[in-house]
Amino acid sequence: MQNLVSKLTEKNSSKIVLCVLDGLGGLPVDGKTELETAHTPNLDRLVSDASLGLHVPVRRGITPGSGAAHLALFGYDPVHNEIGRGVLEALGLGIELGPSDVAVRGNFATVRYEGDAPVVTDRRAGRLSTEENKRVISRISSAVGEISGVKVSFYPGLEHRFVVVLSFPEHLSEQQALVYDTDPQSEGAAPIIPRGENDGSIRTAEIAAELIDRACEAISDESVANYMLLRGFSVRPDLPTFDQAYRLRAGCVAAYPMYRGVSKLVGMDVLEVSGNSINDEIRTLSDNFREYDFFYLHVKKTDSYGEDGNFRAKVSVIEEFDSLLPEIIELGVDVLAVTGDHSTPAAMKSHSWHPVPLLISSAFCRGGVVEGFSESCCLCGDLGIIEATEIMPLLLAHAGRLRKFGA
Repeated sequence: MQNLVSKLTEKNSSKIVLCVLDGLGGLPVDGKTELETAHTPNLDRLVSDASLGLHVPVRRGITPGSGAAHLALFGYDPVHNEIGRGVLEALGLGIELGPSDVAVRGNFATVRYEGDAPVVTDRRAGRLSTEENKRVISRISSAVGEISGVKVSFYPGLEHRFVVVLSFPEHLSEQQALVYDTDPQSEGAAPIIPRGENDGSIRTAEIAAELIDRACEAISDESVANYMLLRGFSVRPDLPTFDQAYRLRAGCVAAYPMYRGVSKLVGMDVLEVSGNSINDEIRTLSDNFREYDFFYLHVKKTDSYGEDGNFRAKVSVIEEFDSLLPEIIELGVDVLAVTGDHSTPAAMKSHSWHPVPLLISSAFCRGGVVEGFSESCCLCGDLGIIEATEIMPLLLAHAGRLRKFGA
């Protein structure tokens, strides 16, 4: 699909804004989802002149990670362009990765010990503050700087997240970075010992195992962040940029490193946001509106509260976005899309495979099919259920940026 779209794209002065409320989709609690519960008069008003539907991030029944889901939103097939979380998190923190580097996303966690065996009691160490993260990273960095000729570098992220970069003396292939995650994905379970997915990645797994042993020994006296879980072992891939694929100058407005990383990977300019709030992001969007053709604006807390099982807080973030939506519309957006990268129902406390609500507003929408923006309304919308990779072609078409195909 992307190759076809690339051949048809052309430039004009239209402005496209893609708003991604991370983990937007939900499941009913007391009869309604988070989106159905939220008071969203501005989104509901848009519906009268918008197209609605649902999108499937990867394939039906497949629960996506955020990186894969975002690649799909940006029009890159996530199955054929599988990218590890480590690379995305590293790029989002502004870390330059070379061909000899393996990037790994880390979570600080809390464990208790049964004998010598750790058991995870909190996978996110109480969502450790960013300042505490920096302090603990400093302790680890002093304890682990090199393992068997491989340089080890630690970088603090936001809250409980961090990045480890393993710099090998030789260039690495993608296969050599394929190490299974150590996060058991649930409390009450033991961390998983690093294990290579193939013969070529055994060495990387062995280094990761020693890294964990040495680093966790150094922080074993911490009351909260006394362990680390690693995931997304990966090397940087080579993808066509947004300019190459769509002839768009694209800007990313996101506070969290992973989302800044996936944007940087596809050639977006990552714009500086003064804070972490939706209002801060909209201010950045406004300040840069004249300079770009396409904007990706990311809202994180819908996903965070979904994972925490906090239904009411997720509703409040949706309502906050809705209250600020007029500020985006007033900028003079030609094509506005509101969706999520995946569903994160508070009822499940995790990402899920459920199709994601999608709204596209432009001067060329049919509109008038449904009365509000929710999972149920989107199911009845004129877009139907589509693959996420079809969203970018739709946005380009609504913006008048795709030529006719064929004679």
